[in-house]
Amino acid sequence: MRHVLLTAGLIVCPALTSAQQRSAPAALTLADAIAIAREHNPAYRQALNNAGPAAWAARNAFANIFFPTVTASGGIGYSGPGSQRFLTQNFSQSVATQSSSYSLGLNWELSGQTLSARPLQRAQERATDADIVGAAQALSSAVTQQYLTVLQARETADVAQKQLERNQQFLALARARYGVGQATLIDVRQAEVARGQAEVVLLRARTAVSVEKLRLFEQLGVSAPVRIDSVQLTDTFAVETPQWKLEDLLTMAEAQNPSLQALRARERAAAWGVRSATSSYGPSVSLSASWSGFTQRFTDINPIITGQQLQYGSLLQDCQDENQIRTNAGLATRSCTTYQWGASQEQALRDQNSQYPFNFTQQPFQARLTVTLPLWTNMARPLQVSQARAQHQDLEESVRARGLAVQTEVSQAYLTLQTAFTAIAIQDTNRTAAREQLQLATERYRVGSGTFFELLDAQVASLRAELDYVTAVYDYHKALAVLEAAVGRSLR
Repeated sequence: MRHVLLTAGLIVCPALTSAQQRSAPAALTLADAIAIAREHNPAYRQALNNAGPAAWAARNAFANIFFPTVTASGGIGYSGPGSQRFLTQNFSQSVATQSSSYSLGLNWELSGQTLSARPLQRAQERATDADIVGAAQALSSAVTQQYLTVLQARETADVAQKQLERNQQFLALARARYGVGQATLIDVRQAEVARGQAEVVLLRARTAVSVEKLRLFEQLGVSAPVRIDSVQLTDTFAVETPQWKLEDLLTMAEAQNPSLQALRARERAAAWGVRSATSSYGPSVSLSASWSGFTQRFTDINPIITGQQLQYGSLLQDCQDENQIRTNAGLATRSCTTYQWGASQEQALRDQNSQYPFNFTQQPFQARLTVTLPLWTNMARPLQVSQARAQHQDLEESVRARGLAVQTEVSQAYLTLQTAFTAIAIQDTNRTAAREQLQLATERYRVGSGTFFELLDAQVASLRAELDYVTAVYDYHKALAVLEAAVGRSLR
């Protein structure tokens, strides 16, 4: 529930009302930031979008092995009256016709490539999943780095705020000593300049905090609130002595580094690609079956009926004339009732013409079984196999190169972390010494045994020591985040 409310607050746009703007989260933890980024970051969502096609490709490869493809079609046609000539023959029709048809076909094919497509697509699906895991790890690392950058900017602003407060105290001290004649106007003016410079530094530091927050929201993939200062980062990170051993970290990275695992998954998919290409040398079996039907009708049946009546009348007259001849010759006559046109013939013709569009005349069922063995393909199969093997070998080399790179990244991050941890102790000592130097310089100036320029030098040294300590602390945290990214798991 908290995550839902937090997400709703983070996607506030500048055009919302002030009441809606207040719904922006008042506190943002690193875990919440990573969760929101995984839901809204555009680059990560693009990686997630690849999961659907990969899964459907695996299902398609499975279905092609056991199930045929089914195709259904239907259509209607129209042919106007007129004549057509084909070579020396003329074909004519005096009445326009309409037609309709349907066809249902099944096709199934089995080959070596069909059988190897299933494991190939499954391997590619696993490679896509590994890519998504890698994208999630990279996103978490990027959000963590930016989260730490915001915290570092905030710490820098706090140091600048303390520096301004000290400069205000120095200005008050310089004015007090000038009022009793123990300091010159130069000291006062120098103190005023130092305070003004501290105000500028603080202003820039606060602006840097807001800018880094905006960049964090960009990483999250949501619009930042108009009042960016209202969002506070609440997580704190303790500095702990690194207890990890480099050998253990290298072992973990070898087994868990996301980019290395993704490349290995791609390499396994490429191996199945070689098997699929090699299987093209084998035979393939295909089976097809089809059912179809059609209907036809004349748009105007009356001319056809009239033509049939005339034809029947002509045949009836011929029959009667022949009977007359046979009678004159003393031969038995034939029955001419077959050629007598009646209502039954006309109704039968009209019934035949009323079959359109759905009372189909079935066509004979058709089925075919084909076995194909490619004998000569103009080197297409060797080319395909060679390309698949080259891709597999390239990925093998990529896996090896990435493994070496991971070893370097882990070792480098480990050494950087060790250096950063040691630097924290040194910078802490320097910070303590600079604070004592500033305190001594302040007291010397207060009692009149030191100059204001000595005080300013001590103040500059103290500011540099404070900033160096902040930098060392966050260099440690960022180095640890880089090491976690290289290893592929959290070490905190």
